[in-house]
Amino acid sequence: MSKQSKDKINQSKKEYQQFQKQHETKRPVIANCIKAFLVGGFICAIGQAIQLFYIYNFNFTQKTAGNPTVATVIFIAMLLTGFGVYDRIGQFAGAGSAVPVSGFGNAVISACIEHRSEGFVLGVGSNMFKLAGSVVLFGTFSAFIVALIKTLLIKWGGL
Repeated sequence: MSKQSKDKINQSKKEYQQFQKQHETKRPVIANCIKAFLVGGFICAIGQAIQLFYIYNFNFTQKTAGNPTVATVIFIAMLLTGFGVYDRIGQFAGAGSAVPVSGFGNAVISACIEHRSEGFVLGVGSNMFKLAGSVVLFGTFSAFIVALIKTLLIKWGGL
């Protein structure tokens, strides 16, 4: 290639980059972070209220109230996803709605809703954990590694 054609290509690249910067959508990063923080915190506050409900009304301890609380929050997220409410929450809050455990319920039920036309076994059953399967896999694997380390420390370290 000649020097003139290289200069012409570089000039057109620069022009395109300037054009792209002018027409690029400005994202309100700070506002998005605040919305994600507030909605995620609100979801967690609801989870805390559910946990306190289990502790005071069903005589659970703080340790034993965790499992039914997580199951209840996931169930509520699945219901809200089924009614189309959780999608609107996710559009507003972004990662704030996906980070708490309710995002797991949303991921599972969204795949079920998407593939229900293919039938219960081949559609819903085989695609249910398409999005959430990696969460289950890595969560289980991480728990195994942590338990193994704790066991070794207790056995050899005298904890």
